[in-house]
Amino acid sequence: MLEAVVSGATDPDIENVEVVRRPALSATATDVLSADGYLLGTPANLGYISGALKHFFDQVYYPCLDATRGRPFGYYVHGGSDVTGAVRAIDSITTGLAWRPSAQPVTVTGEPGKNDIEACWELGATLAAGLMN
Repeated sequence: MLEAVVSGATDPDIENVEVVRRPALSATATDVLSADGYLLGTPANLGYISGALKHFFDQVYYPCLDATRGRPFGYYVHGGSDVTGAVRAIDSITTGLAWRPSAQPVTVTGEPGKNDIEACWELGATLAAGLMN
């Protein structure tokens, strides 16, 4: 799913958009402040976002709260049987940050199929295309 998102975001038809990938555990408030938009991905672990994504939000929430209002974002969640809690958490946290959803989230339970991979590609492409200047 990650590869499909990155492939969509880096499509040759999308110009003047630099895609920077950061694992959640190494992403910092400086990374968030310097970005024009965000694409988040997480497994649904025990009905919630991954510990790494939770740590990311814990580290960047207050330092980025005012400066990133209105920035576009998208996300995808993959779980074994249920992603409801993870989706709820991301929606709640990003609403608090006042980030603006730029595409429908991609949620997948079980093994990702062809349509899921295509939806991930579209997610990346949509967010990146919205950032073109």
